[in-house]
Amino acid sequence: MTATATEGTATAKTPTRWPLFLLALPAAVATWSGWVGLGRMTGFGKVNPLPGIADGFEIDTAITLPIGVETYAAYALGAWFSSAASISTGTRAFAKWSAIGSLVLGMLGQVAYHLLEISGQDKAPTVITTLVACLPVLVLGMGAALGHMLARDAHHTADAVPEAEAAVSLAPVPVVEPPKDTPPALPPSGTAKPRKPRTSKAAPASKLRRPAAPVDVDDLMPLGWQIAADLETKGEPLTRDRLRDAIRETGQSISTDRTGALLTRLRTEAPADPSTVPESAPAPVNADV
Repeated sequence: MTATATEGTATAKTPTRWPLFLLALPAAVATWSGWVGLGRMTGFGKVNPLPGIADGFEIDTAITLPIGVETYAAYALGAWFSSAASISTGTRAFAKWSAIGSLVLGMLGQVAYHLLEISGQDKAPTVITTLVACLPVLVLGMGAALGHMLARDAHHTADAVPEAEAAVSLAPVPVVEPPKDTPPALPPSGTAKPRKPRTSKAAPASKLRRPAAPVDVDDLMPLGWQIAADLETKGEPLTRDRLRDAIRETGQSISTDRTGALLTRLRTEAPADPSTVPESAPAPVNADV
């Protein structure tokens, strides 16, 4: 049984990722050389980032172009296609269009470099220089915005979990009422067997059924008149279930038999003191329970 269930269950496997490294390696070499070459044509070059501290330390700023543009494109693609439920629709849309924009900028940069290279130019035109000079700042803004949006979504998701748990813990517990008395089951259909005649015998005094003592509901009469008046105002009939539920809502416990006795008195007796109930108290009615 276990083997059959195991064979019939589909197991999810993670796709192989090693081909991505083979694809990324030549692409990284081509884009790196193209961006560095275009950067040098547009004024990027060696600078000393720590003057007076390390005068001999230099860095070529042309490398900022491939690192910034291509890295952000991969970062935005990851947020766009991520299966995380915490990422909102707005964040996913921003990641989508900014990733597409970064890829388009990367393609235009490669095209510009190769066109300038085959034409034998050492310096790029003013328009290309202006656009390339703005790329580091543009990539920084998009990367910071996407990072803040992802952090905001994760924070909102973390706050929503305790609120959901608190709502579940504060939910009212349903009260299960005891089942009502059901009539005895009818005998199976068919011809009834004749019964033997019983001889009349005097039953012992200990087995004689004594009449039940009347249920005392005097202390509940004022509350019963109040409930009857409220139900009449709402246009609802006075029944045993409504009377019992209304009394229990006040915090008092009452049995079904006592509720029936109280209902009988409310339908046969008028309020003894008019001040104990509102003026809209119903007159006694002789309705069936």
